[in-house]
Amino acid sequence: MKRRQRQRLTRSVLYGLFALVIVGGAVLSDWQSISRAFLQPQIARDMFPRILTIAARNTIIFTISSFSLGLILGLLLALMKLSTIRPYRWFANVYIEIFRGLPALLTVLLVGFAIPIAFEGFRWRDCTIIPGCGTYGAGTVGLGIVAAAYMAETIRAGIEGVPKGQMEAARSLGMTRTWAMASIVIPQAFRLIIPPLTNELILLIKDTSLLFVLGTSDATRELTKFGRDFATDRFNGTPYIVVGIVYLMITIPMTRLVALLERRNRAAR
Repeated sequence: MKRRQRQRLTRSVLYGLFALVIVGGAVLSDWQSISRAFLQPQIARDMFPRILTIAARNTIIFTISSFSLGLILGLLLALMKLSTIRPYRWFANVYIEIFRGLPALLTVLLVGFAIPIAFEGFRWRDCTIIPGCGTYGAGTVGLGIVAAAYMAETIRAGIEGVPKGQMEAARSLGMTRTWAMASIVIPQAFRLIIPPLTNELILLIKDTSLLFVLGTSDATRELTKFGRDFATDRFNGTPYIVVGIVYLMITIPMTRLVALLERRNRAAR
């Protein structure tokens, strides 16, 4: 057989095996039990509109606020790691290694409970530094400082990916190093790191499910906690399916947007 014929035969066999697995799974599954346990339309209808007005809203608020905090801290850490001042580099390296090495759940617990103990008289619910701090402060800070450790390495790689000639050209025009970095290098770096930053945003959406350890109320319940409570009340798994669909409704448009931005970036080069 010729090489092309062998490749065609191999693909056909793989397609056939895949179809066989799908058909076999569909035939052998107990669809009546699955429908009874996970596909109850009335339970799904009862979740609306609260799943959108409370759970999805809180998930998005936690995600955007922690991503914003992580992006700011991550940029600062990336610049410190690239600094010529050794203490800055040491601090950035220690921070990144610690918070990339610790589980996010442990970090959230430390932020939520250790900080109030360390600073006597401070309570997250009494925080008034910025609007919403008392409600979302502990979760935002907990997820944000973890995200910053990962974003710092992504941003640093993006900055180092910008050709050095860009900085040299800016300096030759009389720009200071700081101004050249802020106006020339960093904007180009962010164009390079849009996909990994969006991946971090999607990870943060899913990591909001860890915030139940801080204790929740209607004001702070995110999607996973909302679905778990609803499933416990109804003794049924349908809420988990509905919550999964809502998560996909949030994350899939983001991945499609990233693909669009990547295509535009490739076309612009």
